[in-house]
Amino acid sequence: MKVLSVESSCDETGVAIYDSEQGLLTNQLYSQIKMHAEYGGVVPELASRDHIRKAIPLIKEALRDASLKSDDIDAVVYTAGPGLVGALMVGATIARTLAYAWNKPAVPVNHMEGHLLAPMLEDDRPEYPFLALLVSGGHTMIVKVNAFGSYEIMGESVDDAAGEAFDKTAKLLGIPYPGGALLSALATKGTKDRFRFPRPMINHQGYNFSFSGLKTAVSLAIKEFGDNIDEQTRADLALAFEDAVVDILKAKCTKALKDTGLNQLVIAGGVSANKHLRAAMKQMMDELKGRVFYPRIEFCTDNGAMIAYAGMQRFRSGVKADSQINVYPRWPLSSIDEMYARCKSEK
Repeated sequence: MKVLSVESSCDETGVAIYDSEQGLLTNQLYSQIKMHAEYGGVVPELASRDHIRKAIPLIKEALRDASLKSDDIDAVVYTAGPGLVGALMVGATIARTLAYAWNKPAVPVNHMEGHLLAPMLEDDRPEYPFLALLVSGGHTMIVKVNAFGSYEIMGESVDDAAGEAFDKTAKLLGIPYPGGALLSALATKGTKDRFRFPRPMINHQGYNFSFSGLKTAVSLAIKEFGDNIDEQTRADLALAFEDAVVDILKAKCTKALKDTGLNQLVIAGGVSANKHLRAAMKQMMDELKGRVFYPRIEFCTDNGAMIAYAGMQRFRSGVKADSQINVYPRWPLSSIDEMYARCKSEK
């Protein structure tokens, strides 16, 4: 079976085709970063309009690249949430229109489940059960993955997500949008331990995170220098901030792994591309005699490939959208089964 996916939850338009036997056949992606950089962040209306312009050309390119026609596609899968409501509606409407025109079933996909399962696109993949750290601009959570579709949320951020904290701190340091990756690049030039910031909730007995206080601590440190802050100080502050975030994530994952007895850790989402985080988690898992798994770098951020894989699994399990086009700007993993059960019952 083959599915074609449409991802449009935020500022990337992604289209991919996944084959249940051959794996990923093609992955097309268009990023809107340059357009939004002028405004210092994602402008939802502009994002929606750009999805309208880019989705159909990417779909045509995906079919050409895989040497397929519409008759070869068994289902059209699409991101139904969470995400920006306008952007989600564009992708859902295009996907549902294609499915109707091609007389194929349509399958809604949870964006976070896509990130969670992205490492399954690799030859070296984890086996169920495993622990997952989903860490991105919009979400930071620890999930116990018992099996496909069986997810237990152990902890999550009570305020800013880690990726959001990266971007906000980057802005404080005068780094242009998108700031997270550029902050990490600047941190490589920093002096270790010149500054040390608090690690909020790191000793809290639960698994929840908090990053807003850390961001505030950086802001206060920057204000002490005023207009006299030099490039080396900016780099030192960036490194101290990154060290704090990595320490928090590492501590919470260590506790969760020990408490669950699991020895496989999946790290997914945009921040999973961070080299400092990858090195720290690799060292941690070596010490725990376990293994850590990541999606390849291009599958860390939003993409159609992860939606195609997750959509294939949902399609094979019997999920099929009803006649209405629904999107879910807020669709937590904790309520994923409720919506999918409704899809099955309304077929």
